[in-house]
Amino acid sequence: MISRFFGTGRRRSFGGASGDVFYGVSAVFALWVVYANIYALPDALLVGILFVSGIYTLLFLAVGGSNDALDRPSLLDWGLAASSAACGIYFFMIRESLATHITLLYPLSDGQLFFGALLMFLTLEATRRTTGLGLTAVVLIFMAYNLWGHIIPPPLGHGYIDFSSFIDTLMYTTDGVFGVPIQVAASYVFLFVLFGSLLSKAGGADFMFQLAAALTGRSPGGPAKIAIISSGMYGMISGSPTSDVATTGSVTIPIMKRLGYSARFAGAVEVAASTGGAAMPPVMGSAAFILAEYTGIDYRSVVLAALIPAILYYLGIYIQVHLRALRRGLRGVTETDPILETLKSGWVFIVPLIVITAALLVGYTPTFVAVFGTLSLLASSMLRRQTRMGPLALMRAIGETTVRMLPVAGACAAAGLVIGGLTMTGLSMKASGLVSLVAEAGDLPLLLLGALITIILGLGMPTPSAYILAAVLVGPAFAAAELAVLPANMFLLYFALLSALTPPIAVAAFAAAAIADEDAMKIAVTAVKLAATGFVLPFVFVWNPAFLAMSSLPMIAIAAAGGCVAVIILAHVLEAEMRGVLRLPALLVAIAVVSPYPMVSVPLICIAAGLGIWWWRSGTLLFLGPVKSPGERA
Repeated sequence: MISRFFGTGRRRSFGGASGDVFYGVSAVFALWVVYANIYALPDALLVGILFVSGIYTLLFLAVGGSNDALDRPSLLDWGLAASSAACGIYFFMIRESLATHITLLYPLSDGQLFFGALLMFLTLEATRRTTGLGLTAVVLIFMAYNLWGHIIPPPLGHGYIDFSSFIDTLMYTTDGVFGVPIQVAASYVFLFVLFGSLLSKAGGADFMFQLAAALTGRSPGGPAKIAIISSGMYGMISGSPTSDVATTGSVTIPIMKRLGYSARFAGAVEVAASTGGAAMPPVMGSAAFILAEYTGIDYRSVVLAALIPAILYYLGIYIQVHLRALRRGLRGVTETDPILETLKSGWVFIVPLIVITAALLVGYTPTFVAVFGTLSLLASSMLRRQTRMGPLALMRAIGETTVRMLPVAGACAAAGLVIGGLTMTGLSMKASGLVSLVAEAGDLPLLLLGALITIILGLGMPTPSAYILAAVLVGPAFAAAELAVLPANMFLLYFALLSALTPPIAVAAFAAAAIADEDAMKIAVTAVKLAATGFVLPFVFVWNPAFLAMSSLPMIAIAAAGGCVAVIILAHVLEAEMRGVLRLPALLVAIAVVSPYPMVSVPLICIAAGLGIWWWRSGTLLFLGPVKSPGERA
């Protein structure tokens, strides 16, 4: 009974006439969100309330109350959906009083208190149905602290907060449920998810897979390399490691298994590749938009900063896969289309990516970047019969955007409850003060603690929520230690992403386990090894901000070259049978080449590059022991 209550609900699949109606209503809602963003409706609080109420109305119909719920909405589901709609109608009717309401100065009316409490309850239930126990439990703990924390002795206790003030702060301001997370979800994130839905419906996901196959499919370990490239391209649009695994992994994992990879390694490759997609420019995932909004840093700067780390992350996975394929004699796929033929048939999907990149570089806001990308996609897809979408397909794709946003909206609204509670009680500053005590021992212990806290917060939790909570709890301590804002927040973003593959609750690994027919924890452990570069990179770019393009062009170029050398060394240490006596010196060289001191890094980069060219031309692998027979499985 407990597991049924705290587990995620069943995603319903609507078909026939009911499906047309549901997706039609979802499409109308999506178009309203687009309208609200393009015309920049002035009342952010009212827009947030209407967005949440509309999302919840559809959510309670699309997601059942338990994993074994019926495939059609129950009477309770209809009641919750009607309650959500009623909240939206009520708040719209009192919009004028909302605009003049001063929090904690004007008392709430009975109606405002009732509908505020009702919408808060609906947020908790929406969070439980879409994300499960993890985030729901965190929210309930913080709510309990807000209401009864006054009985806790100092320094963690706080003053008495009555229920009316509690509802007033969380539900009638932009500091609670309708704060930065929901504002971002209702704008940038929604528009880019719309772009991704249309791209997928037009056949963009298939093109990405075919392009990856044309580039790397025939090389040793080709299926795994296809998974890396296609998952990275799809992941930057979806922004969700779990959905990326489910989408691309359903194709790549069976192919890898069929051509010689173990189920464990096949699943791990897909998990590691899918997890990094949300950090890959130019789109990135929803957490990156929240980072830009939360820190006040221009999104274009965030995208440019993310480029080198993202490339290095995938380079690390790629080299490990390549080394394993060479050592184990794993072949590529035998039949792939020529790359020129692939590009000829799928160029329509490259055009919108070019438009998005150009719009970012010119300096348009993320809202208009997404709009331009979507319009260019619709225009280019009409030029080929194979990619052209009819009215029904277009409606379905637009409606699918709203469906994809259901769990994101629930998680962001729940995170707003936590943030509002932290602000109300001052707990964020108290927690930050405790973390800051560690800073007295130096930046490295502080960063290690910040990484640990972020990973723990992210266990079983969506990436945006994990980043938001980490930014609120750990961010002030990083600021007190005088760490630069962008590196510090990118540090937290990376570990929030990596929590999706970190045991013991590696949600992306569980998605891969169902496809690979393998134990999820075994997949997660191997995925952590493949993603080792991602665990190291955040420490590197805090130490050397040139990795985030925060320096002169020569220093950025040196950092990129040093990063490539370090990643190659790390991959050999992890995957190749390197002689034990060489491991420690190799790691020391890897640390030196990424240092912010050119007098140290440049000579070692040149020496390493020379040795690499010599080993490559001699036809041997760097530091490798004996190569195993082709028949041995990975």
